[in-house]
Amino acid sequence: MRILIVEDEPKVTRTLVKGLEADHFAVDVAENGEDGLQLSSEIDYDALILDWNLPKLDGLTVLRKLRKSGSAARILFLSARKEISDRVMALQCGADDFLVKPFSFEELRARVHTLLRRPTELLDRIIVADLELDRMRHSVTRAGKNLSLTQREYAVLEYLMRNAGRTVTRTMVVEHVWNLGFEGLTNIVDVYINYLRTKIDQGSSKPLIHTIRGVGYSIMATESGEPAQAGPGVRSLQVGSVGQTTP
Repeated sequence: MRILIVEDEPKVTRTLVKGLEADHFAVDVAENGEDGLQLSSEIDYDALILDWNLPKLDGLTVLRKLRKSGSAARILFLSARKEISDRVMALQCGADDFLVKPFSFEELRARVHTLLRRPTELLDRIIVADLELDRMRHSVTRAGKNLSLTQREYAVLEYLMRNAGRTVTRTMVVEHVWNLGFEGLTNIVDVYINYLRTKIDQGSSKPLIHTIRGVGYSIMATESGEPAQAGPGVRSLQVGSVGQTTP
């Protein structure tokens, strides 16, 4: 998942980037309101962390412009302003949450996860056939066996599983897993797909990661079967063909 931080304080930015990347997010940064507005208009971010007092364009103006344009991005507003009237104003202008500086990163992290679960998805668990990804524990299992993945492998797999049964291009994977500072080629995706195949599909009679020739990749079960049981916050998928899912 991809997050934009619009913040002009380097120390705060470093803390946020370090913590969110450790939490498997791809993170972009804008140091002023104009750049933040432009990036958020061009890229479909899962969430924005938006400071109020910004150079060139203040956060409240950015927020108003985004909402006026129809953006539904989840926005966590940051500010050193402690007056209740300021919080009310930000929320009325379209912020989803408001956090006062200085703040605890653990609280911010919890608020981001809460926002992403509201109202569409950040699902706690995603299941495709016998492969399960648990976002709360940052764990992956197949047929009950724990798999050890690097941070980037986990991020690529999560994106594939969130789009189970659909074909994703290499460019789509790069845009959602790597940040704007990434200067490599899209063939890096092939490298990580090979890593994942070695860890997930090797030794299994039913490979889940498939190459869609000339297009990209898809994760799906090759045979239909009884769907796994899904509780609250769980997506369970049995996928028979590209673009067809049965929840």
